[in-house]
Amino acid sequence: MNPLLTSKDTFLDRVGMALAGRLTAKTSGYEPYTPSDPETLARTLRPGDILLIEGNHKVSAAIKYLTQSTWSHAAFFAGDEIPLTLDEATLPVIDRPQLIEVNLGQGCVAVPLSKYATYNTRICRPVGLTPDDRNAVLSFMISRLGLKYDMKNILDMLRFFMPTPPVPVRFRRRMLAFGSGDPTRAICSTLIAQAFEQIRYPILPEITRAPGRAAATSSYSRAEILHIRHHSLYTPRDFDLSPYFAVVKPTLEYGFDYKRLQWQADGDQSLIG
Repeated sequence: MNPLLTSKDTFLDRVGMALAGRLTAKTSGYEPYTPSDPETLARTLRPGDILLIEGNHKVSAAIKYLTQSTWSHAAFFAGDEIPLTLDEATLPVIDRPQLIEVNLGQGCVAVPLSKYATYNTRICRPVGLTPDDRNAVLSFMISRLGLKYDMKNILDMLRFFMPTPPVPVRFRRRMLAFGSGDPTRAICSTLIAQAFEQIRYPILPEITRAPGRAAATSSYSRAEILHIRHHSLYTPRDFDLSPYFAVVKPTLEYGFDYKRLQWQADGDQSLIG
């Protein structure tokens, strides 16, 4: 093998791998209130949906604090649009790679729904996407599979070692965007936001009033100009807060009748239903 074609890890690469390993270590004491059922998720999710996850890694604590949100991770559901190997095609649906996500230390990868079977999750669905735009978003995300996280971006990782940094609220979002301009940075939602930015689909648009018309009273004069923020500033919670993404709850999608619930009887310590 030609030694010029072999790449060796540099010192910064090794330091980056060590930092990523510590940040992605799971924390103890995590207890989901309503863990996801992968089979129900598989029936409910549609290509283009965003799956928000309440993570339990060390990096998750910092993201939750900086964004003031339950959600620390976001994954893009591509479903069967992700090319599969022959071995993957024989797996049960929940074990096939159907989600696209960006992970610290790894980059952009495809993972199965079963990965989040023990986590609290939320489905956020873009409303009114045309077939062409949906295909454009899918193509954008699938084309990014395999992008590696640059382990030399030490600053991207060091900021997450302080779970509750003394940063004013107005600067916390900027702190998340600080660091490398690479789309495979630690905050997974930036790549997803970039995909929707390509088709001009809003997530949380900024509102700017037309100059000189702040005090006007006519509906025409009160017209506002929507500006889509740069994708690097988006966080997982933004898809939950967005007025343009519907929150889809799998337990309600296939019919829910509260009369059929079985409750624990008074004084009975055993669960009835």
